[in-house]
Amino acid sequence: MDRAGSTVQASSPTTVLIGVLVVFFLLQRLLEVFGGAPGTFALAWPLSENPWTLVTSVFVHRRLPHLVPNALFLFVIGIILERRTDPWRFYAFFVVVGIIAGVMEVTVAQVLGQPVAVLGASGAVFGLLGYILSGNPITDAVADRLSVDPRVAILVMIGVALAITWLTRGRQVALVAHFTGLVLGLVAGRAHVLRSSRSRTRTSTERRRF
Repeated sequence: MDRAGSTVQASSPTTVLIGVLVVFFLLQRLLEVFGGAPGTFALAWPLSENPWTLVTSVFVHRRLPHLVPNALFLFVIGIILERRTDPWRFYAFFVVVGIIAGVMEVTVAQVLGQPVAVLGASGAVFGLLGYILSGNPITDAVADRLSVDPRVAILVMIGVALAITWLTRGRQVALVAHFTGLVLGLVAGRAHVLRSSRSRTRTSTERRRF
């Protein structure tokens, strides 16, 4: 094969992240088998006590019924979104939103006097969902045709986030993390923070032409 004419297919950020989720799941299970603490990777208050859990809590799941739905939703949403962004933006968004969502969950619980430990990728996955809902071409087209007060737009996004979060309610479900991830995703989608460098350049060029 002619090397000059060949192309290398880059790894899918979505499948890479799912692979990381599986590795952390197996590692968590292995630690439990050998007597490790179940909450080794979980995020809990005070945040400064085990700072590494800010990141590890985003990726670890203790049970398959927790891992599988998150992995499936990540696959469906991620495959769509990763084509519109750069891998590093995708990874950074997933981790940062997941961290903020987890921090909000344990902080609110602490303030309410009901300390919890949180783990799982659902906050980050809900962030990706929110991004797709608000950053897609259809939403852009509708927003361009409507003159809406920014305060109204914020209230609408919060209302959408509350409605979707309510639909996911259940026993031991991190609703605050889900809500936080959705709001961050909705806001980021309107700002198009994941738009790739090439897309930004192309959009800027097209605007200068008109």
